[in-house]
Amino acid sequence: MIGKLNHIAIVVPDLTAAAALYRDTLGAQVSNPRDVPEHGVTTVFVELPNTKIELLHPLGDQSPIAKFLAKNPAGGMHHLCYEVEDIKAAAARLTASGARSLGDIKTGAHGKPVLFLHPKDFCGTLIELEEV
Repeated sequence: MIGKLNHIAIVVPDLTAAAALYRDTLGAQVSNPRDVPEHGVTTVFVELPNTKIELLHPLGDQSPIAKFLAKNPAGGMHHLCYEVEDIKAAAARLTASGARSLGDIKTGAHGKPVLFLHPKDFCGTLIELEEV
């Protein structure tokens, strides 16, 4: 059902410094910051030959990412994103198997439908599915 790894998301306390680290120190191609109000985040994507790294920073105090940073002030890995061909079919199959989603299908940072899956159902890891 899942396809390739689309990205690994890392929450960072300083988005500018993190982007500079990947761009200037590691030599990666780094996007400009983009606000994604629906998810309460500002994102930067680091392009790699085989996947992407999504750097996440809170967009406002009510952001779920702000809560993550309060618990993890240095930041850290937040979620893994896998590609699926049909997100509605994937959601139906997962629900039928007992997996729990965290909310409804929304539009993600790439402008495509996404769905988050409960970490307790996936070995303690928050999973994002993105329709491609």
